[in-house]
Amino acid sequence: MNFHGTGVQQKALTLLRGGARNADVARSLNVPLGTVGYWKHLDRAKRNECPGRPNPKCPQCDGRDLDESAYAYVLGLYLGDGHISHYSQHRVPNLVITCAESWPGLMDECEAAVHAVFPDNSIRRVRKTGCSNVKVYSKHLHCLFPQHGPGKKHERRIALDPWQQAIVDAHPWEFIRGLIHSDGCRITNWTTRMVGGERKRYEYPRYFFSNKSDDIRRLFTDTCDTVGVEWSTLARGSDPFNISIARKASVALVDAHVGPKY
Repeated sequence: MNFHGTGVQQKALTLLRGGARNADVARSLNVPLGTVGYWKHLDRAKRNECPGRPNPKCPQCDGRDLDESAYAYVLGLYLGDGHISHYSQHRVPNLVITCAESWPGLMDECEAAVHAVFPDNSIRRVRKTGCSNVKVYSKHLHCLFPQHGPGKKHERRIALDPWQQAIVDAHPWEFIRGLIHSDGCRITNWTTRMVGGERKRYEYPRYFFSNKSDDIRRLFTDTCDTVGVEWSTLARGSDPFNISIARKASVALVDAHVGPKY
């Protein structure tokens, strides 16, 4: 792999800003054409000169309308399987939500919801081993996801801002759905009991939500309380990471609004 120093990159940008074609710059500096195009894109983005698209507006900074239902779902996904990255070569942070390849429908729904929250931004899928990352670049990610911070989520305090809590209160099921679609599952448990002297097997569905963060688990259970879903805590070893929903009426309620992953 060839690595090109900042001197070569600066020469390329000088030529490009002077009107030179990408192919001519690549040929003269012996740099791959794709690399030249990438440098040109980053330079234009840095100077807010990306063609054909105005700078996307932010619901928090600019008062743009926000699809609150989609946002509640994406917020749940972010708290479960999402993070915000800010690589040194990019001036713009990116939101990454990881979706398992086992659930293509969930991945489609995640992408559609992210697009609804960021209608003026491009949404990408990046395939990894056994999963895909749904990504969006935006200067306003920290505005919409103030829970971002250094370190892992379970090692720092996670609390919703009042405006976020108001959205979750208005769309509790979308928030629960995002959390379950990221860090939850629907399984079938079974047990046996003696009936008329004969041991019979009984099966019943159950939902689990598992997360190391005490704060995120509390957000999940508090929201379950508001919609009338009964839950209990199951310890894994000595750590209460698992929230169980097993009562028949509560499972039926979650089935109606969330359902298994697909």
